[in-house]
Amino acid sequence: MSSVLVRQLGLQEYEPVWRKMQEFTAQRDADTEDEIWLLQHPPVFTQGMNGKPEHILNTSNIPVVEIDRGGQVTYHGPGQLVVYCLIDLKRKKFGIRQMVSALEQAVIDFLADKNITALARKDAPGVYVENAKIAALGLRVKRGCSYHGLSLNVDMDLSAFAQINPCGYEGMAVTQLKNLGLQDSFAEVEQQILGKLCQHFDIETGTRQIGF
Repeated sequence: MSSVLVRQLGLQEYEPVWRKMQEFTAQRDADTEDEIWLLQHPPVFTQGMNGKPEHILNTSNIPVVEIDRGGQVTYHGPGQLVVYCLIDLKRKKFGIRQMVSALEQAVIDFLADKNITALARKDAPGVYVENAKIAALGLRVKRGCSYHGLSLNVDMDLSAFAQINPCGYEGMAVTQLKNLGLQDSFAEVEQQILGKLCQHFDIETGTRQIGF
């Protein structure tokens, strides 16, 4: 079983972190240890490579960043757990679909431990509780290595999602752990999700590092 370096990054502006993911992926080689980055972002809309402008209904004062992952527009903000997975899929013999399923199942299993039934949808990647989206995901794979990852709504202001068609779906409902009655702290959720991801990636937590 391989190990992964875990970076706990706190609250970070979106674009510098995205650029660091790109740099890491471009510079890594066959021996580079995989990394998982755990963080939150200030309010930002991110638009995927095939994103349609009409899915952004009203940005108000929230910036829009056009990025290199798949999918349409989504929102990140404080109180949402963002997990970036910088994994050598080729080395792990993981296909992209298998990676997507692992991300979704990690969240589904975490929620099942809390007696919350969740599911994934083939037509709209992510995790849903009673048809409301609680976790979004998007990936980019270069040279067989992934970056970007998933976002899980923990305890945040959901109102910004009304300014977009989340992931390109008009009127899609969104929810969060707080609204489902979950009392775990943000740090507890972070560590539990990390554990589920490591289980599904068949990796173990190695070094933990605060910051870059």
